[in-house]
Amino acid sequence: MKDHILEKLKQYGQFHIIEHLKSLTEEEHKSFLNTLTTLDMDLVFNLFNQYKREKKGQDVLNILPAKVITLPVTDKEKIYRERARQIGERLLRENRVAVLIVAGGQGTRLGFEGPKGTFPISPIKGKSFFQLFSEQIKALSKKYSARIPLIIMTSEENDNETRSFFKENHFFSLKEDEVLFFKQGMLPSLTLSGELVLKGRYELATNPDGHGGSLKAIYESGILKRLISNGFTELFYCQVDNPLVKIADPVFLGYHSLEGAEVSTKVVRRRSIDEKVGVYVSVNGKDAIIEYSDMDKKYMEAVDEKGDIVYWAGNTAIHVFSLYFIERLNNHGFVLPYHRAKKKLEIKTDGNANETDVLKFETFVFDAIPFAKKACAVEVIREEEFSPVKNREGIDSPETAHKDMCMMFKRWLESAGAKVKPDINVEISPLFALECTDFVKKFNATNMVIEQDIYLGE
Repeated sequence: MKDHILEKLKQYGQFHIIEHLKSLTEEEHKSFLNTLTTLDMDLVFNLFNQYKREKKGQDVLNILPAKVITLPVTDKEKIYRERARQIGERLLRENRVAVLIVAGGQGTRLGFEGPKGTFPISPIKGKSFFQLFSEQIKALSKKYSARIPLIIMTSEENDNETRSFFKENHFFSLKEDEVLFFKQGMLPSLTLSGELVLKGRYELATNPDGHGGSLKAIYESGILKRLISNGFTELFYCQVDNPLVKIADPVFLGYHSLEGAEVSTKVVRRRSIDEKVGVYVSVNGKDAIIEYSDMDKKYMEAVDEKGDIVYWAGNTAIHVFSLYFIERLNNHGFVLPYHRAKKKLEIKTDGNANETDVLKFETFVFDAIPFAKKACAVEVIREEEFSPVKNREGIDSPETAHKDMCMMFKRWLESAGAKVKPDINVEISPLFALECTDFVKKFNATNMVIEQDIYLGE
C-alpha cells in the first residue's frame, strides 16, 4: 500500500509530499498514508489536466423556459393534482419511498458549533432540522401505515456528531435500523499549479465533492442496492437547511409517477431578477438547472410585456429520483460533471497562518436532470415550502425562517376558524398535523381568538 501511494505521488509530480513524508514519525507517517488511501488521486489530477486543456469560450446553448406543472387553476388541473395525490399516497402505502437528507454542512455561517441539522430552528420549541424532518416521517408512517427509511448524508467533519445526536435523541422515535448514514466523498484541493496542499503536519487540504456526490456515495455505500432489493423505487431528496420542506409529499410523488419521470424538481417563482437561486430551464431541448452565477444576464433579467420574469422557475433543491436512475448514473463510472471553483484557504505552518488560493472540484445534484429520459418540474407556493437558512442574519436566516413558519401556521389556524393577533408565535408539530387540510379536520377553532404564543404538539 505504501509503495502504491508513493508511486501515485511520483506519477503526479508531488515530490514535496514525498519529502514531507520523510520528516514524519512512524505514527504520523502511518496516519498520513491512511488518509491518502481514502482520496481519489487519479480523479482529481485527471480533472485538473482536463480543465487545463479546456478551450476558452462557451458552447452555444439554446435556452428556453422549461415546461412546469404550475399551481392548479382550472378544474382539469385540480383533478390532475388530486389524482397525483392519490398515486403518491399509494406509493407510500406500498413502501416504495425512501427519504434522503443531505446534511454534510456545519452551522458555522449561523454562528453555531455543530452539524447544521442539529441547529434549533422551530419558533417556539427550538426543535432541530433533524427533529422536524424525523417527526414528519413518523407522522407519514402512521398516516399511511408505511415504512419510510430515513437516510442522512454526513461528512468527514460531522459524521460522528450527527450519529451521536440521533442516538442521544433516541432517533426521534424512529426505528434505529431504518435511520441510515453514509459519508460524502472528499477530494484533495490543489494549488493553481496543480500541487497537493499540506493543511497540517499529516493532513492534506481536502473539500467535499458537492451535493451531487450524494448520488455517488449512496451507490458506493451499498444503501442504494439495499433499498432496491427491499422493493423501494423512489428517493425523496432535500437539503437539511429548509424547515418548510414537505418530506415525501404525496402530491409531488404522484406527479413524478404520472409524468413517468426519472427525476422531478420542486420550483418556486423567483422573487426578483437578481434573486440568487438556480433557474430551471430547457437547454438544447433537455430540462436542466443553471446556477444564477452561470446564467447569462439577458436570461436572468428577461421579462415579458407584462413585466413578469420569463425564466421564473427557481430551484428549491427538493427532488424525487428513481432509484434505478441513480443506479444507471453509477453503473459504468459516475457520470455527473465536476465543476471547478477557486477559494481562499488558510494554512497554518510553523505557528503562522497564511492564505493561499486553491482549486476545489465538486458536483451538483441537479446536473443529473439532463441525463434523465424524462424530467418533471412542479411549482409550489414559496411561503409554504421554501425558506432556506443560509445566513446568520438578514435574508434566508433563522429569523426569516421563524417568520415564515409562524405565518404558515397562522394561516392554518385561520383556516380552522381562529382569529390570530399580530406578532404571535405559532408552532404546530408534524405529529399534530402534516398539512393545513389535516389540521382543519382535527382542530376546530371557530370563534377562537389567539392572543399569545401557541404550540400544538402530538
